[in-house]
Order: sequence, then structure tokens, then C-alpha cells
Amino acid sequence: MKMKAYPSAWALQEAMQTAATRWFRRHLLTATQHQALQAAYKPDFYRPGLFSRVGLVLFTCVGVAGAAALLALFGAAARIEDFRLLGWAVALGCLGAQELLIRNTRHYRSGADSALLYISLGVLALLLADWAESLTPPGSRYSAGFGSPYQTLVLLPLWGLLLLATLRYADRLAAAATYLVLLALLANWLLLFPMGRLLLPFALMLAATGVHWLVGRLRQRPDYPYYRSCLLVLEVLTLATFYLAGNYYIVREGNAEISGLYLSEQIPLAPLFYLFTAVIPLAYIAVGLRKPSRLWLLTGLAAAAFSLFTLRYYRSVLPPEIAAVLGGIFLLLLAVWAVRYLRPARHGLTSLADADLPTSFNLESLVVAQTATVPTAPTHGFEFGGGHSGGGGADGAY
Repeated sequence: MKMKAYPSAWALQEAMQTAATRWFRRHLLTATQHQALQAAYKPDFYRPGLFSRVGLVLFTCVGVAGAAALLALFGAAARIEDFRLLGWAVALGCLGAQELLIRNTRHYRSGADSALLYISLGVLALLLADWAESLTPPGSRYSAGFGSPYQTLVLLPLWGLLLLATLRYADRLAAAATYLVLLALLANWLLLFPMGRLLLPFALMLAATGVHWLVGRLRQRPDYPYYRSCLLVLEVLTLATFYLAGNYYIVREGNAEISGLYLSEQIPLAPLFYLFTAVIPLAYIAVGLRKPSRLWLLTGLAAAAFSLFTLRYYRSVLPPEIAAVLGGIFLLLLAVWAVRYLRPARHGLTSLADADLPTSFNLESLVVAQTATVPTAPTHGFEFGGGHSGGGGADGAY
């Protein structure tokens, strides 16, 4: 069985449809060229509009609930009291229905296939949790929470299940859940050791860096369009993890939560985490302006806002209402200045909409220039030249 559930051509068609529309809005394509690209990469799958997708999700959930209730009635009539069998039947039935839906009716993230995937993964996660609880000694069940070796019995197989679902279906929520469960596994393993609580923020920052590097390598693979949305989600999560793992508020309050304290206390290496809180957002903004990358820039701006919240939470200077008014005025003036400064484009950024951007070149001319056949050089034969005077060599020196 092949790894990918959807044909790779569907992802390429979706990417080309989006790119052609964006190029047409920026006046890089004429109307004829846009129509030609739309016809050449016409979608070969079924995906309705947003409201129809929401309706399909609700209809699928109601259908699965009805089927599960019917199976439960048959099980009660047959005196089958083990509800694990019902869970396995629902999970495997949803996966089988999803495969048939994709293969026979060519659904591509239409809402119905995604709902079937989420239901099956949720039921399988509950079955894994029940299985891990059955293996936990009765006297240790109340201490089998986060930071317990028994927690690995749930997290490790759940991570493998989510990873397989991400590789096969390229679902964004499954990719995000896979990453978060991986971080939970790392945190649960570190908390088993006395020094784990101190090393946890740095381990999470290192893990985020490693996953971000892996995302950059995966972008170079030929099947990148198939996993493009998943890699974009992972990039956002890694940037957020790296910042939050070094944020003073998150580290201090998280340490109090893990320790079971009602009020948080000062943490070790507090100046270092204050430095991370202040520097990381500025670094994100600098990278976003230099690349340029809208993702890095927006993440940096959001991180800067959270850093201001962290500073005010522990170092309050003004009353909340005055601070809110002054902060709003400052952000409004900053937004007005940025809009005026970035019109026209500066440093690779602009405040103009795509439709208002000036046309710098025609995409057809670029394609023709890249694909034109270069004429071969003529073979050497009789060559003219060698005269010295304006008379074309009339002095006899040919």
C-alpha cells in the first residue's frame, strides 16, 4: 500500500490554481494566460465551499454517531458488554470509509474525509489511554499523570499513530498534534529526573530548533507540495515553541504548575529568561524584514506583544486603563507610520494590496526567455576583417 492517500497531482493542481490567481491579481498574467493555466491545472477532485464543508462535517459526525448507536444496540442484544470492541469497530470503520471516500468519490479535504480521520484518531487515542490505564498498577494510577513513566505508554504509541496519519493524509491538525505530542514526550521524559525541570525550557528550545531545521530540509523534497500545509503549520509551531519556552511568564508559571504551587515563585536563571523574552521577538522581526518573510514578521510582532504583557504582569508601572489607552495610541501611530513608509515597497515589504502593486515584468516574457532555444554558433570558415583604414582595407592590408 502506498504511503500517500491522495494523489500527488491534486496538491499540484491546488498550488497552481492558487498561484495563477495570485499572479493574475498582480498583473503578471493576462486574462488569456490565466484562463489557460486554470484549464491546464483544472482540479480533478471534489472540494465544496466553506459552508458546504462545515455541513459535511456535521453530517458525517451525525452519521457516525448513529452508526455507533446502532452497533451498541446490536452489541447489547448479543450481550457483548466490552465497549472496546465498539471503539475498534468505529475507528476502523471510519478509516475504511475515509479510504473509500477518497478513492471512489475523489474527496480532497472536503470536510467529510477530515471528519472521519479526526473521529478515528480520537477513538484510537481513547483506546490507547484505556489500555495504558489497564497496565498501570492500581496504587499508582493517581500518580500516573504528567511526569510519570506510565504516561509514556499513552504518548509514545499516540505519537506513532499521529505520525502515520500525517504522512498518509498530510492533515494540518494531525501534523500539529504530532509535534505537540513529541514535545509532551520530551517533557515527560525530562521530568523523571531531578534536573529535568531546570533543563526543560532549554530542551524545548533545542527541540524546536531541530524540527525547524528538519522542516527546511523537507521543503527540498520533490513531494513538498503534498505536505506544504503541514510544513507551514510546523514552522509556525516551532517559532512559537522557541519563544514560549524562553518566555519568563511561561517558565515561571509553568514551573509553579508542575510543582503544585498556588503562587509562583522566582525561578533560577531569571535574568536569562528576561533576556530571551526581550531579544527573541526582536530577532524574529529582524529576520522577517531581512528575508523578507511575513510569517517571521507576524510571529515576531505577536511575540513582542506577549513580551510587553509579561513585563507588565510582573513590573506594573501605570494603571491598566491608562496603559491600555497609551498602548493603543502608540500602536495606532505605529501602524499609520508603517503604512505610509511602506508605500511604495521598501526592504522587500509593501503596504499595497496585490492588485495595486506595480507590474515589474510580464511572466510570459520570463517563461519565454527561460525556455527559448539558443542558436548554435556558426562553424569557422572564411572570415572577413583585418583592414586598417576607413576604406575597408583599401591600402592592401587584408
